Amino acid sequence: MRIDKYLKVTRILKRRTVAQEACSAGKVMINGKEAKPSHEVKEGDVVEILYASGTLRFKVLAVKEVVKKDDAQSLYEVLP
Repeated sequence: MRIDKYLKVTRILKRRTVAQEACSAGKVMINGKEAKPSHEVKEGDVVEILYASGTLRFKVLAVKEVVKKDDAQSLYEVLP
């Protein structure tokens, strides 16, 4: 699954266009490398998002096309 879609499905970012803009601006890293919006994400990948207020690092636990709002957090694990 594309990283921009994954960020939207997991509700880490609200909209896919916001996720695409973040990737294009170089604010999303997968396994330590800059990710374009079309970069494929898979289980076990470590994703880092750079916000103005800090950084969010998480590990991808599962990749699903559709998920309910309550189950979205089960797709990733936040890392310290």
